[in-house]
Formats: sequence, C-alpha cells, structure tokens
Amino acid sequence: MKAVIYDGPKQVGVRDVEDARIERPTDVLVRITTTNICGSDLHMYEGRTNLEQGRIIGHENLGEVVEVGDGVERVRVGDRVCLPFNIGCGFCANCEKGRTGFCLTVDSDTPGGAYGFAGMGPYQGGQAEYLRVPFGDFNALVLPEDAVDKEDDYVMLADIFPTGWHATRLAGMVAGESVVVSGAGPVGLMAAYSAMIQGASQVMVIDRLPDRLKLAEQIGAIPIDDSAGDPVEQVLDLTDGQGAARGCECVGYQAHDPQGDEEPNATMNQLVNAVRATGKIGVVGIFLPQDPGASDELLAQGRIPFDFGTYWFKGQSMGTGQANVKNYNRELADLIHHDRAQPSWIVSHRLPLAQAPQAYQHFDDRDQGWTKVLLKPDLAA
Repeated sequence: MKAVIYDGPKQVGVRDVEDARIERPTDVLVRITTTNICGSDLHMYEGRTNLEQGRIIGHENLGEVVEVGDGVERVRVGDRVCLPFNIGCGFCANCEKGRTGFCLTVDSDTPGGAYGFAGMGPYQGGQAEYLRVPFGDFNALVLPEDAVDKEDDYVMLADIFPTGWHATRLAGMVAGESVVVSGAGPVGLMAAYSAMIQGASQVMVIDRLPDRLKLAEQIGAIPIDDSAGDPVEQVLDLTDGQGAARGCECVGYQAHDPQGDEEPNATMNQLVNAVRATGKIGVVGIFLPQDPGASDELLAQGRIPFDFGTYWFKGQSMGTGQANVKNYNRELADLIHHDRAQPSWIVSHRLPLAQAPQAYQHFDDRDQGWTKVLLKPDLAA
C-alpha cells in the first residue's frame, strides 16, 4: 500500500510499504478514504518530537471497513467508520471512566496511545491506503447513512472537532458566558465553533494570520489581531475590563510572538491575564515533557516560565490534556447528522495522498489559505 512516511525533520515521502493487516482477533482493517493533516503533525514534521524515522503518520482517519477479526462482533465489513485519534482498549480503569485518551492498556510506556504519533505507542498512522484499528468494536464509530455525503464533516470527529469541544469543556464554559480562544488554527477555530454552538455570549479569537481571523469572523466570533496591539487589552476592552469568563489555549509549546520569535509560554500567560478572576482555562494545545528543538535547557525539559502569581491571585483554575474523543464523538456525530454542525467549513484543500509532501510544506509555512488539508487516497494525483 502507499503511505506517508516520516523521513526526518521537514521530510515526508509517499512510498509503497507492507499492507496493514489484521494482527489480533479484535482488530478491524479500514480502507482509508479521508485522512487529515493535523497541526500536531507539524510538531513531528519539524523534528520537535522523538518520532522515529520510517513511521507512517496520520491520526485523523475515516474510511470503509474491509475486514474484521474473528473477535469483532459489532463492526461489519462495509461499515463507514471514523476513528478517534486516541486508541482505547475499552476495559481499563481509565477507559471505563471515559478517559480514553489515557488508556492504560494500549501503550506500556505512558497512559494513552494514538495512530502515527510520537511517544504514544507503536501504532502506524492512517495517512495511507489502509489502517489497522486495534480493539475495533470499541474504537470504530460506525457512521449513519449519510456518511458518504458528509464525509468531510464526519472526518473531523477523529480529532479537531472533539478537541475544540474538549477545550470548552475543560474551561467549564456555560451558555451565556464569554470565551477567549488563543490560536485560530484548525483546533482553535473548532473551539470557537464549539463555543458558538453551545451558546457563548462572546467568542474572541486571538491570532495574527488574516485568512484565519477571517474564518473566525465567518462564524460570528470576534477576531483579535495580536500584531495590531496587546491582545489582553483588546479582550479587556471587549469585556468591560473584566476579562473573558473562560479561556481556551489551542496553540501549545510552539507559540510565537507577533515578530515570529518562538515563545512557548506566550499563550498561557496571555490567557491568565485575559481571563477574569475565578475564570477557568482549558488547555488542549500540545505541551510535551521533552522538546528536542528547544532554545534552552529549561524548555527542552518541557518547562515554561508561567505567571503563577497572577494565576493564583486571580483564583483561576485550569484543565489540561488531550481530548477523550470517545466521550464526545457520538453526540457530535448526531449534530452533524441532523445538520446542526458542519465542521467541514474549515477545509481549505482536498488533495490526493501523493501530494502529501507539498501539503505538509505549505501547511507548515502557514501559507495563506492553507487552513485544513484533507488527503484522499482515492483521488487521482
């Protein structure tokens, strides 16, 4: 089969590799029809993780079931399924509580596993023609009859839609409250979209790329250009000096200041100052325990200078961590099915798998108009 292979920093290639196959009775084999490039893939693409060369990448995957193991009872050949990026067993203590992003079974080194992701187990990614899905009955979300017509919407259930939703849940958002989102990348835009769906009174989105701020404005959010002035002051001006009730951090450890210099603590401290006293911050942007490309030893160990004094004095609280996708995606699928949500509005490009290297380069360079890239193995190159 053809697959996107990580060959080193800023190097990916599409090559023929051994076909994915059923390895255990509980496995499901999926023919991939849509697989997305995620912002977190760029951390690996840039060499800012410990991902080993030769791995198939890609964790936002959707397709058609073509084979099931002898132990699979629910999922059937021919089903259209979306696969949560975090792999869960379904029976460990964390999975039983809905914390599938921290499964205790799938990866022996750390809680949690994922497809084609650094430090999250040996599982190959889905930017390929086929994908092996462990614990298929648990992990595969079988889609309704409109799965083909709404494929570009349903594929967002693999990661960015539930992750954006998770940011609002970690922040404890309640209908009628104001929300500030740091970052207008795909996850930040999905956090803003999720807040709008849930009835936020104001949704403010901080970024500096004009095309992404325009997308935020399209859904009724208030764009805040941090290159045009202090974003904290802009939030305070919009909230009568109080600050937003809730904050969503959707950038992570590769945040940059408006001048383009990397500043890993920028968004965290920005939100501490932009969120009101007793407010809550949800952090879904990735922060890792090791950063091979960091500028100093402290940052290389995953430690950032954090404005804890202000955070403590304001009595704020925080929720962090990757989204437990299984906890959200059935309900979010219902929103799509009943036309209450259409997350595909974020898509900028639909490309064949063969164009993955060029797509990675454009997306990594934040070229204008490159917001969300879908790779479709069935498309002709």
